[in-house]
Amino acid sequence: KKIIRYLMSRKHELLNLMNIDTSWIKNIPNDKMDLSNFNNLELEAKNCHACSLSNTRNNVVFGKGSQKAKILIIGEAPGKDEDLSGEPFVGRAGKLLNEILFSMKLSRDNVYITNTVKCRPPENRNPNSDEINSCSRFLDRQISLISPNIIILLGKVAAERLMNTSEPMSSLRGKVHFYKNTDIPMLVFYHPAYLLRSPSEKSKVWDDILLMKSITHGS
Repeated sequence: KKIIRYLMSRKHELLNLMNIDTSWIKNIPNDKMDLSNFNNLELEAKNCHACSLSNTRNNVVFGKGSQKAKILIIGEAPGKDEDLSGEPFVGRAGKLLNEILFSMKLSRDNVYITNTVKCRPPENRNPNSDEINSCSRFLDRQISLISPNIIILLGKVAAERLMNTSEPMSSLRGKVHFYKNTDIPMLVFYHPAYLLRSPSEKSKVWDDILLMKSITHGS
């Protein structure tokens, strides 16, 4: 990497000496480097055996969507459908998430969706602390590379992971939280799977959407 940076620096110096504009060059390596970093991170995740979930998975579910998304959506863990397809939120909960996105005038193409862990826990149980910690470097790096304007946490597991809290959902919803020591706002939504089990709670999602729009000014 040091050699590459040196060569790029020398190239800029030589072109500047010839009075040639180098601004168009400066943006290309950074874009390629970011994309390379993201692809390398996904490849690392797909070859990860840091916890026992790697022994039972069919596919690593790294994430899906725009790597330049303003909105990052983080769920809890892949389920059976996700494990088989390798994509997040493709089952019944995924269809409901699509409806929620549609009500926000969004689609999967302009958000990024991932989970706290990238492999399915057996029997769709919640991931344990060892599994969450083993996967933490992937999620932290995804957040860093995407650098979203807002993070939406779906469910209590995601909220506990990102906020290091054990407060109930009733205390976490409807409030603006912030990611670590940044100014990136985080909102806690009910997980779509929970809403399928408790349809009476669906009406509260609209309040969450309105709060999100008030923060992002509809963007």
